[in-house]
Amino acid sequence: MCSMAYQFASLTAADGRQIVDPAAFRDALHRLLDLDAPRYRRLWAYYRNPMRCRPVGPEDCGSARPYRQAQEWGLPSRITGRHSGIEPFVAQPVEEVARKEVVIENDIAWRIDTMVDYLFGKPPVIECAGEAGPRKAIIDRLLNAILEHNGGILLLQRLALLGAVYGFVDVLVKLHDPRALERGGGRAPEAAGAASAAGPARHGAGAAAPEVSADTPPDDARGPGASTPSPEAFVESLARMIRLEVVEPARALPVLRPDDCSVIDAYAQCWHVRRAPSSRTTAPRAISASWWRRLLAPRPADTAGDDSETVLVVEIISPAAWQRYENETLVAQGPNLLGRLPLVHIQNIAMPFHYAGASDVEPLIPLQDELNTRLSDRANRITLQSFKMYLGKGIENFTDMPVQPGRMWVTDNEKADVIEFGGDTGSAAESLHIADIREALDKTSGVSPVAAGAIKDRIGRLTSAAALRITLISLLARTDRKRSTYGQGIRDMLAMSLDLLDRAGLFHTDPAQRRVEIHWPSPLPENLMEKLQEAEAKTRLGVPREVVLRELGY
Repeated sequence: MCSMAYQFASLTAADGRQIVDPAAFRDALHRLLDLDAPRYRRLWAYYRNPMRCRPVGPEDCGSARPYRQAQEWGLPSRITGRHSGIEPFVAQPVEEVARKEVVIENDIAWRIDTMVDYLFGKPPVIECAGEAGPRKAIIDRLLNAILEHNGGILLLQRLALLGAVYGFVDVLVKLHDPRALERGGGRAPEAAGAASAAGPARHGAGAAAPEVSADTPPDDARGPGASTPSPEAFVESLARMIRLEVVEPARALPVLRPDDCSVIDAYAQCWHVRRAPSSRTTAPRAISASWWRRLLAPRPADTAGDDSETVLVVEIISPAAWQRYENETLVAQGPNLLGRLPLVHIQNIAMPFHYAGASDVEPLIPLQDELNTRLSDRANRITLQSFKMYLGKGIENFTDMPVQPGRMWVTDNEKADVIEFGGDTGSAAESLHIADIREALDKTSGVSPVAAGAIKDRIGRLTSAAALRITLISLLARTDRKRSTYGQGIRDMLAMSLDLLDRAGLFHTDPAQRRVEIHWPSPLPENLMEKLQEAEAKTRLGVPREVVLRELGY
């Protein structure tokens, strides 16, 4: 029988204490859905600046266009003619205020994209730092195969983009075959054998070769007369067992330890789905279902319709157990055989005493709004004053005979006059203010147009790497700062992947062998011939060949 309340008694820490309070969790959930989630949507909207079609109404004065952009949310109502709400595209019309000329220049997106390009424009070199000999080569191939199987450099770029926009990104490390973890008993086999030290084991207790199951790809299944797979095929089969799933920040709800905010006691994902009432789950699923199998099960698809209802889904995991709720109804639960949270948390820029790091988008929003406001004011002024206008006084039929070359008027009125006004004369203060806003965006983001390749004026002789580094010193410093946080996240993901394979009895490693070393390439363009000449000189001086190749990116 289902219970209509959170039951967190089984979610305990390693010392047996209960780590999730239902009342505090409910308050945190409401804060996520009502405050944090709209904020995350605004951050993404300012980065992407999506456009929505909107028909022009009959009240239009000739300035409206048949679409709206997300960054119009920050413009004053005197320009848009609407009061903005919490969401970017939700607004109420203002009486007796017509829409003016709206100009949106997204100065955020290209800066964020440039940051991502400098951080992960080139793939880093990843290798095992705690092993030497033949087994190190196998672990190196396995680490890179795991990353490549989950997207490779594209995965890293997605992590960097989400972190830059939201301030943090979470990754869940999962096993494609949940039953392998159950067969392994949630821990690594005790006997790895001497073969494990030299390479992958064959069969028997503690074997590193993956077991054949219904979830194993057909090309990995071995028949009675099948030969032993090659090391490359063995590594690829192991890499396919690991899945790195990026969590949408608007769904992430960590449960932090009250006396230490740096420790995550439990982790929950929360989201709404729409489904027909008949399809809603009314009975709990099998209690013995594993956390990994439940994660891999297909989630109910959203269905739209008049008879659909909104269901709040909450999935929460602790080091001891996992649970799934739908509208606070417990529908599934089970033990966490891993014994730890399968979570890797990455802060974009480290912020003490905060779960989320610093977003690169949020500090740019006020400046972006000011830039769009001034650009819109200038466009409105130019529209009104771009044509010269004439006021005729005391001249008959002046409206029937408009001003044009060769036109003459005759009048007996001595006070008749034609007054010229209008025309865009420009505003130096306005242009200077817009230039100051762009400079403030450069300082706040650390990304100048030069970093993106937009060079308008002569900025000196950029013929050496030193001169280029001085020009881009702010962006390079920010890139080095991010490499520390994202690099640690990559190391944690790969180490947790090896730990999963070890606990499932698929590939034995000890904690020292799970240490990962990352070698970052230079973000600046380099002369290949100069690098090769430098490598030759290092080789002649006795630098190991492996070190030289690593520095070259091989």
